Amino acid sequence: MARRKKAIPQYGTVMLNGIEYYRTRIEDADGKRVALYAKTAEELFEKVEEAKRQIEEAIFRRSTPTVAEYCEKWLVIQSGRIRSTTLVDYTSKVKNYIVKPLGDKYMADVTADDIKLALVPVAEKSSSVYKSVNMLYKCIFDSAVESNVISHSPCLGISWKGGKPKKEREALTDEQAKRLLSAIKGLPPYVFVMIGLYAGLRREEILGLQWDCVHLDAQAPYLSVRRAWHSEHNRPVISTELKTPAARRDVPLPDQLVKCLREAKKNSKSDFVVANRDGGPLSYTQFKRVWQYIVTRSTKERTYVRYINGQKITKTVTPVLGEKAAHNGNVVYSLDFQVTPHQLRHTYITNLIHASVDPKTVQYLAGHENSQITMDIYAKVKYNKPEQLLSVVNGAFSSRPLVAPPENMG
Repeated sequence: MARRKKAIPQYGTVMLNGIEYYRTRIEDADGKRVALYAKTAEELFEKVEEAKRQIEEAIFRRSTPTVAEYCEKWLVIQSGRIRSTTLVDYTSKVKNYIVKPLGDKYMADVTADDIKLALVPVAEKSSSVYKSVNMLYKCIFDSAVESNVISHSPCLGISWKGGKPKKEREALTDEQAKRLLSAIKGLPPYVFVMIGLYAGLRREEILGLQWDCVHLDAQAPYLSVRRAWHSEHNRPVISTELKTPAARRDVPLPDQLVKCLREAKKNSKSDFVVANRDGGPLSYTQFKRVWQYIVTRSTKERTYVRYINGQKITKTVTPVLGEKAAHNGNVVYSLDFQVTPHQLRHTYITNLIHASVDPKTVQYLAGHENSQITMDIYAKVKYNKPEQLLSVVNGAFSSRPLVAPPENMG
């Protein structure tokens, strides 16, 4: 069936500079009446139709928020549902990876290609960051669909896979743990490292730990995980809101940690087990400075910036194992391996598993939601060299009888 053409209305005319024009008036998106002119009625009709389309689009866009506006609203809604630390993480990722590339666009105008382009720089980050940002895109646009802000989500069909594979950190060997503790004995990170290695607490749990949760005089000494630390604008915030309900736990203390904590408590003037000079919890930068005691004793190559006579001088130092630092004779490069705070916890859990502690007990001590998470992440081979495995293999077969080969076998 042929589409009927709209009838061209009768327009008035006006003389401008001796030329006759057709003229009409319409109401724009702001409610103001504006005049349109053309030399023919057909041309004026097309101008009116195009103007109406643009006005409708402008009115629609005004009722549709920009990506930045909707993201701000979405984060406010989430603030009542998620942990404060999670909200800080979401806010940072939304700002850097969603609002920064797409913030000025209207929600209804965002296409799948826009999102794919915005995710290109995110692919240079770790796979966990990529997956997290991807999840935020989907949640935000799905929420907009549910609220009838947009008709459909442009995230459909976008792959979750991307980013660089996360480099796995191995558990410290017994020898490495011994060398680490020896290198920092008496230094600021020592108590933190001891708690990580022998109680398996997360960084935020150690930095939030207070002496009222350390029970050294109990029949079986233990510490209670009841608080967590996080940083907001480099200011420490201590909360009773833990990562998960399973994070709330009582962890028994082995003898070496009991001894360490008794000595630390005797010399402490703070409510916090790991505190700054004023007795308060560490800020993020203060913790980084504490951890630097470990970094400076490692053989990791590093670059320093110095200003000499107003000039910026960059100097690269390649430490040699066993040598003293040129700028400080008290610092010896004794660690030929890298250490992260989480690696201490990783080592604790790995040692429990390799000591044949049952998975449910390991799950409880680690503060995990379920034992499958524990075993999937941490049940790795601790040693993989023949000289390290020989005693393990001999122990497994020492009590088994030798079976003589059949006579006919060559």
